[in-house]
Amino acid sequence: MPKVEKIHSDRVPTPLAHYTQGTKAGDLIFLAGQLASDWKTGVPAELSRRPGYPFYGSDVKAQTRFILENIQKNLEDAGSDLEHVVKTQVFILDCALFSEFDEVWKEFFPTPPPRTTVQTGPKGLLVPGTLVEIDVIAVPTDGDTQPEHISSDRIPKPIANYTPALRHGKWVFLAGQLGTDFQDGGVPAEARRDPNYPYYSSDIERQTKYTLDNLAATLEAAGSDLEHVVKAQVFLKDLNDFHGFDDVWRQYFKTPPPRTTLEIADLLIQDTLVEIDLIAVTSDVELEYVRTDAAPHPKANYSQAVVANDMVFLAGQLASDFKTGVPPEAKVDPSFRFYGSDIELQTEYVMGNLKAVLEAAGSSIEQVVKAQTFLTDLDYFHGYDKVWKRHFGTPPPRTTVELDGDGLLVPGTRVEVDLIAAVDR
Repeated sequence: MPKVEKIHSDRVPTPLAHYTQGTKAGDLIFLAGQLASDWKTGVPAELSRRPGYPFYGSDVKAQTRFILENIQKNLEDAGSDLEHVVKTQVFILDCALFSEFDEVWKEFFPTPPPRTTVQTGPKGLLVPGTLVEIDVIAVPTDGDTQPEHISSDRIPKPIANYTPALRHGKWVFLAGQLGTDFQDGGVPAEARRDPNYPYYSSDIERQTKYTLDNLAATLEAAGSDLEHVVKAQVFLKDLNDFHGFDDVWRQYFKTPPPRTTLEIADLLIQDTLVEIDLIAVTSDVELEYVRTDAAPHPKANYSQAVVANDMVFLAGQLASDFKTGVPPEAKVDPSFRFYGSDIELQTEYVMGNLKAVLEAAGSSIEQVVKAQTFLTDLDYFHGYDKVWKRHFGTPPPRTTVELDGDGLLVPGTRVEVDLIAAVDR
């Protein structure tokens, strides 16, 4: 059983909400999503361009530098550093800001880790004025093994500053992959419908196949395969594409991994429709799939959870019984509409199911090492966080972002919670 330790640095602003700066579990370090706030004044004045001088400086560059400096301090105090970051996710308010963001990123990461970048919903992030949130997984500097950068000539070479994959011991961390060859035109012909036969296929199916083929090639180069994926996050620009995506997904995964599927505002490559983000283990690791009747069984093609290397990876949970949509116990009674809160009831329902899955996996809420929360509207955050506090005495690190459009796969659901935990047995 990996020892779980909370991480705190006095050199970094202490979060205002109910979460911890970071967690160390075995050979992995999970940090909370970082954004450009001092948690006292919102966005510090020094991170904004001065009034009257709008062309002197860049808000996103200043915010990115502030965030990465804080991440660096957090990691140093936890026995790691930026060179030992193995996976990153970037939630950006507007993809148009990416080029300036990436300029600063290159200063901090000469040898870049795998990265996934998506555009959030319209409000985006929890502190008004913040433009980007960065989520990091790292490993200690004094570990028995060092991260190994993985690439393959069988996959397109990224334009931006990131690595397709990193292997650390038995872990494999991949960058988000989307349907592009990074050449002129963005989406290659094999990932598009033939314009002469527009009714004989679909763009989402072709892009999903193209993306999964590249992910399979990357995993093979890292000593893994699709059957050893332990966690998948899928970012769709339009949930109406989900059915076509899931049809292809079923063809690639005999035993599907836990999955979280979300609608986001935009992706970095024009005309791409989906980005897939994976964590895997090497092919010599035995996986234990978790299935319990104490939580609803997914309607789509994914598992409730999987255990690997003494860690538990859960599918994103939302407030659905997968039979009636949002069940009555997760809704305010319309006859007594002032006697409750939909977001609070949904969060309570979600947390109950997460606890049931964790228990079936040999873990518990106290062993959660990382949480991500996806809300359809940031106005729901306060109600959500009230329930969160009741379940977490000592909270894990957390990242919270707003989705776009409908946001979640079941109409009427308002929050999806994604957890990683350590085994407690």
